[in-house]
Amino acid sequence: MNAGYSDAIYDRITAADSEDVFIAGDFLDIANYETVRKSLNRLDEYGKIRKISRGIYYNPAYSEFLKEYEAPSPNNIALALARKYNWTIAPSGNTALNQLGLSSQVPALWTYVSDGPYRKFGFDNIRIEFKRRSNKEISGMSPKTALIIQAIKAVGKDKITESEIAKIRKQLSDKELNLLLTEGRRTTVWVYEVIRRIGEMK
Repeated sequence: MNAGYSDAIYDRITAADSEDVFIAGDFLDIANYETVRKSLNRLDEYGKIRKISRGIYYNPAYSEFLKEYEAPSPNNIALALARKYNWTIAPSGNTALNQLGLSSQVPALWTYVSDGPYRKFGFDNIRIEFKRRSNKEISGMSPKTALIIQAIKAVGKDKITESEIAKIRKQLSDKELNLLLTEGRRTTVWVYEVIRRIGEMK
């Protein structure tokens, strides 16, 4: 195995954020799949990176305060799994509310809707669940649109407040808002009514 490939892969990993999660497919511009796979396995064996699951890795940062290695981002693990299996996913339930800042409670179970099969996944204290949904609910939408739609559903019909609508609006650029108003037309009527109210918020 060419050491230059391993060095290039490791350089990219160390240049990324410590919460980032990687799969072999993220490095196919450096080498072919088999070479990348062997390089990642070798880096794991040497203790330079850590394996989360088969074919999924991260570069753990050591916390002097906690005196232990920091865990990877649960959301980044979910995104890596989606890349690996070619799923389209979106945070749902309390996970969506947390990511939008509508809830400060860190989810005990990180939930996502997916066009793939129902799956549960665990790593250390992280628990992730993928719930099967029809492709039309998430496919072809920008990540921000899909996140907001799932958050609205998590709050519930007729339950979202003006304060929550304002909080969502503040997180959207004009481009993201226009995408939300356009892409959101494919969702249910009551959810789109909330989206329309977001669009009217100044």
